[in-house]
Parts: sequence; C-alpha cells; structure tokens
Amino acid sequence: MGVEVRDPTITATEVEDMKRFVYEYLTASVRNEDDGGRMRWYPWHSSEYRFNHTLNVMALAEEIGEAEGADLDVVRVAALFHDVAKLDADQDVHAAEGARVAREYLTTRGEYPPRFVERVCSAIEDHSYQGDVTDLNLEAQCLVEADLLDKVGANGTALILLRMGYEARSHMHAAKMVDRVFERGRDAAKRVKSPTAESMAHERLKRVKWFRDWLEEEVPEMDTVTQDEGHVRDPNPRG
Repeated sequence: MGVEVRDPTITATEVEDMKRFVYEYLTASVRNEDDGGRMRWYPWHSSEYRFNHTLNVMALAEEIGEAEGADLDVVRVAALFHDVAKLDADQDVHAAEGARVAREYLTTRGEYPPRFVERVCSAIEDHSYQGDVTDLNLEAQCLVEADLLDKVGANGTALILLRMGYEARSHMHAAKMVDRVFERGRDAAKRVKSPTAESMAHERLKRVKWFRDWLEEEVPEMDTVTQDEGHVRDPNPRG
C-alpha cells in the first residue's frame, strides 16, 4: 500500500496573503467600474462590507467545520474566496467565477496538491446551492451554512437598520425591518442541517427576537407587525 498524501496545512502567513489578495481584488472590482460598481449605493455591496462578510463567513465555517469534523484547510480557503467575484460578476455566476479566481491563485502562488485545489474550488462553486445542504460534501455544507448564518442575528439586524437610512425610513418602522431579519433567520434555520449550525441559528434568532421585543416595549407607538402562523402580517396594511 502506498503512503497517503494528506492535504496541506495552510500556514498563518498563507492565510494572510490570501486575505490581502481577496481584499485587493474586491477593491479593484469597485474601482474598475465607471459607475462605482453594482448597487454600490448600499454599503453592504461595497468592498469593505464584502470583505468583512468574508471574514465572518470564514470564522463561522471554521467553527462549524471543527465541530463537525470537516477538513479545516479546505473550509478556510473556500470561505476566503467564496465571494471574491461578487462585485464584478452577475449573481448567478459569481460562485463559478470565484472558483476560477481561486483556482488561478492556488495554482500560481503556491505548491498546493491538485486534489486540494479541486476540493476548495468545488466548495466555492457549490456555495450558492439552493437545495438540501446535505446533498453537498461536508466542506461545502459548512460554507453554505456559514454564509446563511452571517445574514441573521445581530449583524443582520445592524445591517437592516442601516438600510433604513438609505431608504429614508423613520425609526418608527424599525420593528417591521427587524422582522425581515427574523424571517430570514427562520429561513436559514430551516436550511442548515449540522447540529452546530442549527444551534448557532437558533441562538441568533433569539437575539433578533429579543431586540424586536425591546423596541416594542420602549416605543409603544411603533409601526409593528404580528406573527400569524409563522408569517409576518401587518395589522394596518397600506395600499
């Protein structure tokens, strides 16, 4: 029997180099567009937000992957590159384009085994998969679950409130906006399957609900919505 060839252990220096490359790629994606980039009037479509989202997803994916027994090198690198093309490619092809960028980076800037490169690129290509996450390999599942979780909880709440300013909404609409985060969180909780991600999703949902309840308690006249058999319903619908 031959000796098993193990995937590489990605060093801290390599990770920092990858982070720098991804940040510079995202920044260039904005700078190279005459109109400032796709939907750049929302801050979460900026290179700064996208890079922060990338770091959040990497941390979440590592936490899920470690608990679930995934290959952390594959998870870590795939998370770093998963949205590298988000700002210069159409949404329906950004995953494939991100895999292309990652493959070019890994094959030209290091001596990574082909099997490792393919596993990373496969996870990136699959991170936009809309079906059952258990259809994917474990590393891709960790990435999808982490990507879903970053959009809910405290981070999602802060972003949705920031969005209110860009849409010229009054703070009296805050509870309704936070309900969007809660609904997104419930959708995420239905999609994640690993015990680790499920626990994280429910913890984040509790935080959103707590904040929404706090808003209603302190601002009695706030324009609110009610929960009706799992759906959000406005008690005073407008035309």
